[in-house]
Amino acid sequence: MFSTDRDTYRRVFVEAWRKHRANEPLEPLESRIVSVIARHPEFQSLLEDAEPPLNRDFGPDNGPDNGNANPFFHVGLHLAILEQVSIDQPAGIRRLYAQLVERLGDPHQAEHRMMSCLAESLWKLQQGQATFSERDYLACIERR
Repeated sequence: MFSTDRDTYRRVFVEAWRKHRANEPLEPLESRIVSVIARHPEFQSLLEDAEPPLNRDFGPDNGPDNGNANPFFHVGLHLAILEQVSIDQPAGIRRLYAQLVERLGDPHQAEHRMMSCLAESLWKLQQGQATFSERDYLACIERR
């Protein structure tokens, strides 16, 4: 899955969803991908197309409510958050996640709140505005 080639990266998501729909065995990463996609019905039909949008450019909005949302970026952010929480990296993120889940009563919404901070941090990094700051990233999550 760790590829800089957009087409290869996106095919992993499409193939995981295809295997799920065909009741084929899934690799552990594919299971995580499917669990996120299953919570996003707005992305499922897009991934089920005979010609999935592997080369399509999506807008910058990563929210699922926007019709132009990038499902690959969105699902990828979910996966990144879940991985960070599972290994508690950056240190303290697991505690912040648990606090958000407790306050919001919904792990999925907690992930979305955290994803906005991760997306903002990545955008700043990409624009050359700043280096990635774990402190700033965690502070953003605390404010959610």
